Order: sequence, then C-alpha cells, then structure tokens
Amino acid sequence: MKIFLDTEFTGLHQKTTLISLGMINENGETFYAEFNDYDKLQVDESIKHNGINNLLFDPPPVGQDEHYMASRDIKNKIPNDLYEGYSCEMRGNSTQIKKELSMWMSQFDSVEIWSDCLSYDWVLFNELFGHAFNIPKNVYYIPFDICTLMKRNGVDPDINRESFAFETECDLVKFEKEFKNIKAGKHNALWDAKVIKACYEKLMML
Repeated sequence: MKIFLDTEFTGLHQKTTLISLGMINENGETFYAEFNDYDKLQVDESIKHNGINNLLFDPPPVGQDEHYMASRDIKNKIPNDLYEGYSCEMRGNSTQIKKELSMWMSQFDSVEIWSDCLSYDWVLFNELFGHAFNIPKNVYYIPFDICTLMKRNGVDPDINRESFAFETECDLVKFEKEFKNIKAGKHNALWDAKVIKACYEKLMML
C-alpha cells in the first residue's frame, strides 16, 4: 500500500518539532493529527502564518488543560471494527498520536511511504516512534520522493504542485470541495498529502 505523507513542523533546523501530520493511502483513507506538544518557543511569524493558522482544531481556552481527541470514520465495515478501512482525525500529544497512527497503519500488509522534499518529514516520522528501527514492521525502511520522480520524467521539481496536479480550475475546485471543513489549503498537512498523491498519480501516467 502506498501512503502519501506530509508534515508541518517548527522550523528547518535540527531540533524542529512536529505540528501536524497528514497521510492518505491509495484508496483514499486518511490519517490527520495535530500535536499539542510541539515546541511553541520555536514558532515565528512565518511558522504561525503557514502552519499554525492552517490547523483544523482549536486549542483549549487559556487556563484549561490540553485535550486528546480522535474522530474515526469507518467505511462499509462492521460496527466497532477500527482496524480496516477507516480514516482518523485527531489532536493530542506525541505518545497519543503514535498510538493512533500505529493502529491506523496496522491495517496494511506492507506500506511504501511517498512524500515531497521529504528530508524532514521522514526523520520526524521516524523520531515519532523513537528510532528508525522502531517504525511499524510493515513500513518499508526506504521512503520515496516525488521530486525524484519529477526529475526522472522531465518535470521541473520546483513546479507549483497544485498547478501540476490540476490542469484546470474545475479540477482544483473539485479537489477543494473535499476540504470544506479545513480552514485553509496549502500548508495544511492533509491538504499537502492529498496534493502529493495527485502529483504521483499524474506522474505515473506520463
């Protein structure tokens, strides 16, 4: 199973921390998580504008404790079967997100991770599990980058991803309708993961 991954984090440096993580598999099931334990001292105006402002969930009011929440959408499965064919949206700390993500990924026999300019995404994904050797056993240890696939197919890797994936305004509008409950598009981890998937699918037709 190919899974397309994107993350938002607190800066392009060694000690960066995860703000959000978005995934979508070949069948369209998604996993989206927002972290409440990222390093807030690392957040500058650019990160706030491009990352924090595009989050789906609101933090608790001042003075109230951070909360853990998860919403699971099961498609055509028996009630309470959370281990196959479902999507998940959640907010929590790294430990809680690791648990939910592990459960979500356990439904696949084998996983191939695809991302875009994935140097930070892949390291942060591994770090979420504590060590590269601790990632789920069904996840292939080598990730794949659509930038390389673009280069191989004669496409400028610096091209705007939405412009490449959606040839017409109609195509983009149709895509945007899937995000009616998300405050913003680009730089939301789930939005970007879905764009990565759309780019991959187009590249495979070239």
